[in-house]
Amino acid sequence: MSFDYNPNTDIPSLEGRSIFITGGTSGLGAASALHFAKHNAARIYISGRNAKNAESISGQIRDSGSNTEVVFIECDLSSLSSVKGAAERLLSQTPIPELDILMCNAGIMSRPAGLTADGYEVQFGTNHLGHALLIRKLLPLLDRTAREGRDARIIILSSSGYALHPRGGILFDSLESTQEFWIGGPWQRYGQSKLANLLYAREMAGRYPHLTVVAVHPGYVATGLVNNMSWKERLITLALFWWVLIQPHEGSYNQIWAATAPRQTLMNGAYYEPVGRLGVEKLDETARDEDGRLARALWNWTEEALKGL
Repeated sequence: MSFDYNPNTDIPSLEGRSIFITGGTSGLGAASALHFAKHNAARIYISGRNAKNAESISGQIRDSGSNTEVVFIECDLSSLSSVKGAAERLLSQTPIPELDILMCNAGIMSRPAGLTADGYEVQFGTNHLGHALLIRKLLPLLDRTAREGRDARIIILSSSGYALHPRGGILFDSLESTQEFWIGGPWQRYGQSKLANLLYAREMAGRYPHLTVVAVHPGYVATGLVNNMSWKERLITLALFWWVLIQPHEGSYNQIWAATAPRQTLMNGAYYEPVGRLGVEKLDETARDEDGRLARALWNWTEEALKGL
């Protein structure tokens, strides 16, 4: 698959800018970090659970000749206490850190039924709720960036797989359960979480218009998400998408485009497909959510779930 996008020439200088990438130790997150470092980002925070992988990414960036500082923040998005601790470690640094771009990249896909450490359906709890808490905790840094007249952005990875969501979109009454389905349970739960990513970006853009918040679909990328599936789900995925699968280097293009394209080219709260194409016309009725009712319900449910954290 080829794109009319060249990160070597289309990404502007990132001098002085600080970036936080969840899942930055592998796959699309690591690829994004390498792209940003080529353009002299001042500092890149990469979160994840694997310190060894983080050191490998740091080494690749050092070996490339980049002066970008890479900081590893250990964080497990399926644990709200881990997310809270990671954010608080960052915020406690002296001097107070700066943040220009928050890229909510990490996620899991088509996992067997299970619960997070906090008792939420595991894909929803990881892909949506963990990121929502991180965004909430790091908002003061992004607010300060915007108040200083700089362009503060939040990029949230969704997926065209949102369309696999169950009827009704998000089943709020059963999110504190494993949500068993007769057919396609792993994929329905995945679609529900990616729908939440899309709707949360839109609602957040409306509530925080001084920030730029967009959701992106990276395309069909050969990352560890596929390798971590059950053998049955992996075979189905490869059978359906082998002919359009791309590598993380290219798969990261849409999210790095969204993070660095001129602000006036972005529609706040929108959903983009690779690369830089508005995907609104392709959304189903649930995702279009024209009266905003589902997005508001998601926001309110999330606020209640994160109360006190």
